[in-house]
This record gives sequence, structure tokens and C-alpha cells, in this order.
Amino acid sequence: MTPSGTDIRTPRLDLLPLRVEHAEEMAGVLADPALHRFIGGTPYTPDALATRYRRLVAGSPDPEVTWLNWVILLREDSRLTGTVQATLSAAKGTAEIAWVVGTPWQGRGIAKEAAVALVAWLTSHPVRSITAHIHPDHHASAAVARAAGLAPTPERQDGEVRWEFAGGAGGIGGSGRENDTTTQVP
Repeated sequence: MTPSGTDIRTPRLDLLPLRVEHAEEMAGVLADPALHRFIGGTPYTPDALATRYRRLVAGSPDPEVTWLNWVILLREDSRLTGTVQATLSAAKGTAEIAWVVGTPWQGRGIAKEAAVALVAWLTSHPVRSITAHIHPDHHASAAVARAAGLAPTPERQDGEVRWEFAGGAGGIGGSGRENDTTTQVP
């Protein structure tokens, strides 16, 4: 079974499945050009981000690939602060993950908490491997990956270091919770 995006709750955050309606607020969250230092590109306008979100919400054109995208809601501020995503390959049993948190909310542990929750959620599903690709100079993102249980490998892709899930409390594999609509992460 391919998992689908559901609400994921942590002590401070709600990871909410991406909707096109999030684009206007998220365009402001992601407006700082400094966010693109390691990933390239420039900030999206609200309209361009809505177009992108329409594509993401529609899903991958490849039936073997599932795109799961969440916005990160910081409950204490009732504000969206970033995104997390997982690209799943059913045939390979793999998940490639990524995260971004807007500049005003960086340094508060939000990316770490969201990435840890995402990995915990993925490990409750039949996923055999979890990876991320991180620019070698992006030390903050490397710290997030490490906190989420990933470890760097010698492999590179497009100049980025491949990180792989090294295990943790949840392990990898199904727990029988695949049909939960909300996951509570400690």
C-alpha cells in the first residue's frame, strides 16, 4: 500500500497536507532569496506558487511515484512556517525527503521537529529506505538530517551529499497504522 498524506502532529507543529490555498501565505514564508542559496532558483510569486502547488496536489504523472507534501503550521503562532515533502517510489520502496523553513522561523528547531516527525511517520509504513540530498555546505540542513536519523554517505548527486536513514527507535517497516488519518509524534 502506498501511504497518502495525512495530518502529522508534534508537540508544537501540525504538518498539514499541502493545498493550493496555502500558496499565498507560503509565498511570503519562502520569499527570502537567501533560502535559495543551496537549492537554487528564486522565490515564487503567489500565483506561480499556486501553479506549482496545483501540480504537486495533482500528484506525480508516474503511477509508481507518489508525491507527499505538507505545510508546517506552528500552532503557537497559527502561522505556516515551511514545508516537508517525501517522494515515494512504490517499486523501489524508497522515500526521498526534503524540508524548508522560512527565514524568520529558522533556529527554533522547527525543521528538526518536522523532519523527525516525517521520518517517524514514514517508518510506520512499508518504506525500505529514506534518503535526502543536502548541499555539503548547508550545515543547518545536515544537522536536521542527523537529528532525523539520517547519516551522510560518500555518494553525491548533482553536487549534493546523499544522506540515508540509519535507523532509530521506529525502524523501517509497516506497523499496521497505515490507515491512520492523524499521527501523533512525541
